[in-house]
Amino acid sequence: MTSSDSYWRLIPLLAAPGGFHMAADAWLLDQHRQGMMPPMLRFYTWSSPTLSLGYHQRRYPTHWREITWQGQPLSWVRRPTGGRAVLHEGDLTYSLVTSGWPGRREAVYRQLCGFLQLGWQRLGVPLRFGDRPPSGHNPNCFATATAADLVTPEGYKFIGSAQLWRRGAVLQHGSMQLIPNPVLQAQLFGSQEPPPSLLRDPLPKDINHLVSTLTQAAEDAFGVRLQVQPFTPEEVAAIKAQATTWRVDPHRPHSLGAKD
Repeated sequence: MTSSDSYWRLIPLLAAPGGFHMAADAWLLDQHRQGMMPPMLRFYTWSSPTLSLGYHQRRYPTHWREITWQGQPLSWVRRPTGGRAVLHEGDLTYSLVTSGWPGRREAVYRQLCGFLQLGWQRLGVPLRFGDRPPSGHNPNCFATATAADLVTPEGYKFIGSAQLWRRGAVLQHGSMQLIPNPVLQAQLFGSQEPPPSLLRDPLPKDINHLVSTLTQAAEDAFGVRLQVQPFTPEEVAAIKAQATTWRVDPHRPHSLGAKD
């Protein structure tokens, strides 16, 4: 399958644990790479606050291991993609799987992120690409806006994305910071205020309208038709069987991460 395919699969908005979501993204990439599934787009939320680490990330503050939320330990997962830590609480995550995109990875990022720019522009939030390289060993994904990230006119990083390539097929997913949890954000990364424009013009509260707008933008940007196809029971079972692979025990640092 390539970007010129007229039909892509759209998996409906889903709330689930982080281990399921990471397993699903990796599984969908593998299915597409093997020619068993068309290109795919989905949006999802996290059923509990979760910290996701980049696939190769090993450095992070030790106090993170003790952070809890409402009396429960914070869930941790490792993403199949790279990058640094992201707190998933009050965000919307997108994921797409496709293939056949020419050019360097930065160029592919720009092409695939085009639907996000188009959709958010229609929602009144203009976004541009970041222009800074990763900053030292800062473990926070949202501390630096690279050329793969989308920022507001004030430079506030709003969407962070990451990729995984497998033989010409690519998984790209990313987090849109809709309503960040200020308490958890401060415990993990320190306080960060949104720019005045987002405070003056609040983001859409209707997540279904938001997803619908971004879905239409994807059809327009990629020139494809998105066909709704929920996960089948068989697919859910296959994904759940791999979910534990992506969970992380923060108290066993030498066991962190998924296995190839």
